[in-house]
Amino acid sequence: MDGNQILTAALFLGVVALTVGITIWASRNSSGAADHYAGGRSFSGFQNGLAIGGDYMSAASFLGISGAIALAGYDGFLYSIGFLVAWLVALLLVAEVLRNSGRYTMADQLAYRMDQKPVRTAAATSTVVVSIFYLLAQMVGAGALVALLLGVESEALKAVTIFLVGALMIFYVTVGGMKGTTWVQIVKAVLLMVGSALIVVLVLAKFGFNLSDLLGTAATTTGKGEAFLQPGLKYGVSTTSKIDFISLAIALVLGTAGLPHILIRFYTTPTSRDARKSVLWAIGLIGAFYLFTLVLGFGAAALLSTDSYEKVKASGGNLASPLLAEAVGGGPGSTGGAVLLALISAVAFATILAVVAGLTLTSSVSVAHDLYNSVWKNGTASEVEEIRVSRIAAGVIGLVAIILAIPAQKLNIAFLVALAFAVAASANLPAIIYNMFWRRFNTRGAVWSIYGGLISAVGLVIFSPVFSGKVDAVTGKNLSLLPASIDISFFPLENPGIVSIPLGFFLGWLGTVTSKDPDAEARYTELEVRALTGAGAEQAVIH
Repeated sequence: MDGNQILTAALFLGVVALTVGITIWASRNSSGAADHYAGGRSFSGFQNGLAIGGDYMSAASFLGISGAIALAGYDGFLYSIGFLVAWLVALLLVAEVLRNSGRYTMADQLAYRMDQKPVRTAAATSTVVVSIFYLLAQMVGAGALVALLLGVESEALKAVTIFLVGALMIFYVTVGGMKGTTWVQIVKAVLLMVGSALIVVLVLAKFGFNLSDLLGTAATTTGKGEAFLQPGLKYGVSTTSKIDFISLAIALVLGTAGLPHILIRFYTTPTSRDARKSVLWAIGLIGAFYLFTLVLGFGAAALLSTDSYEKVKASGGNLASPLLAEAVGGGPGSTGGAVLLALISAVAFATILAVVAGLTLTSSVSVAHDLYNSVWKNGTASEVEEIRVSRIAAGVIGLVAIILAIPAQKLNIAFLVALAFAVAASANLPAIIYNMFWRRFNTRGAVWSIYGGLISAVGLVIFSPVFSGKVDAVTGKNLSLLPASIDISFFPLENPGIVSIPLGFFLGWLGTVTSKDPDAEARYTELEVRALTGAGAEQAVIH
């Protein structure tokens, strides 16, 4: 191992040691389900805003979006726009009312006025599936980082890295709970913003802080000219790609308000006002960061050497930011380049650790609170039993994510997260919106919308070019998950949102109008009072 690799390893270990220390410290201040699930509702709006930013600005944002911009120019930046605009939906429709009307999970709000068992089972299933989709993206990012830093392409080493990341995330969740996870996310958000700002300043300095020069150089260097700066390079090639873009945009804009690991963060604040403040802080933080990705992506296109740019292409765009850091630090082989590469990679690794912890916690809490206690034990399980089941579930979910992430290494992680957004918007958002704003909405409507949106979204992904049949026209390289000899891609779009999201809303309406549930209608007024005032939100409700 040379000096640069030793430096990188030291920074990586430093980040891991910091997060492990935070987790152990938080575990000493946690007791009971309220601390493990919701951090004791003790985080201020500013603190929770940082944590939401830390949870939301994942490896997809830092590595995937900058890579998408580096490869596709303007079309890549559309990811940033979609992710940011999505927060307006979360702020205006979801944040405050969800915080007021739930206790620990999304299902608390959905099941309040309905038949507990089928609704909680559906919500928990959706939560686990969405979380696993999102976890895949983070694991892929971890594998790409280690392959770059250690200078190897061994699939076995990537698999070991994925396993180690999975083991760490299980540790964070089982030991630190929501308090430990939240503090890890806060620290990570600060590190990410500082590290990104440093690279952005160095990139802009190369062009005299003239953004136009940066964009022009990027267009010229990539050989794509003005097309690199105009819409359509990726999504304007054919009618199918244009429809795929519309599908992607719908999924990105609506997905955030249905992401379980974001929704659960609203329960960590003491009041609904703090929940609303936390979203405002998060929007400011995330907005600034997505402006950074513009400079990072176009900077990578403008400044990377031909060899480095080919590495970015081979990684699906995931290595653009780390290689850009190396380039602005002095280039490959220089001390400055090694330092910045190690720094940014360590920050990216911290990003991955924080996000996987949040995802694993969310899904394991849903299994323990919604399935084990509310469905299987009819609300009779003790807090100690719930927390024990949550910890076991974290291990199982982590293992599933590890197994599924290994074959997904070739996919862009921003793209993988977009799939998670599509599933979340299809399965969760229709039920949440209907439940809060439609008095007649009932149990059948909730179950049909969740399962219908979930099954259609996942099913369409399986039968899309993501899984089979996608081949690079130039290199002939197979870009799908299944072997090139298998082609089951009868659905032409890579993102299912344009079909599955309207279907989720339609099935929620159809299930409701084809059944009657007087109790659900009668309890709507109670839920409305809860949503507006927060009265009784922390009390468990089992019908």
